[in-house]
Amino acid sequence: MSNSSEDKKQKGSIDRNRANLLRDIEQPTLLFLCRITPKFLTPDLLTAIGMLGTLIIFGAFYVASVTHEKIYILWAVLGFAINWFGDSLDGRIAYYRNIPRKWYGFALDCVMDWMSLVFMSAGFFFYIEDTFKLYVYLFACNYGWVVLVAQLRYKITDKYSIDPGPIGPTEIRILLCLVIIAEWYFGNVLIYFSTIGNAVFLLINLVDTYKLLQAGNARDAEEKRLKAEAAQK
Repeated sequence: MSNSSEDKKQKGSIDRNRANLLRDIEQPTLLFLCRITPKFLTPDLLTAIGMLGTLIIFGAFYVASVTHEKIYILWAVLGFAINWFGDSLDGRIAYYRNIPRKWYGFALDCVMDWMSLVFMSAGFFFYIEDTFKLYVYLFACNYGWVVLVAQLRYKITDKYSIDPGPIGPTEIRILLCLVIIAEWYFGNVLIYFSTIGNAVFLLINLVDTYKLLQAGNARDAEEKRLKAEAAQK
């Protein structure tokens, strides 16, 4: 295999510019997993595996809420690991095997990300005390806002970034796992986390939305300039 071919495979989905803190560890790990993943694990099957992880997270919190036994929420840590494996590898392995479906994959990712957000939030909603359920709703709305901005940025700039700054989906998964473990050990940690998380995500979303609108203005100005030049010819 040529170096140029290997470099192309290492990039994976070439439209995604990663800015997350763990990218220098995560990207080589994903490349290694691409090399050893059996052929029968297709991109679509990996997507399904990622969704299975989401359902495990939902089930862990739901069972914990019904039984009032916090130990069950630890299953969510396994769910996040499975979700990361499937969700992070499905698109990457498609490019590695030279069978990418850019727009199919983009559409599927968007739908699966939304479904994952819904199921995970539902699990948290069932688990957390009634007084604080609004926090879970606001957290889901704020993270949904992050996803929406990423998709709109892609439409306007043709650059797809899934990381709201240095904290991307992988870092959020790890942080949530630590929060879940702390919740099991100490209790009430999810309440504090959702309060702080809502404030942080709101700030990020406001800043990113402002940048998005500025990018929209810049593109409008560029299109007007091009139309004016075409009219003069």
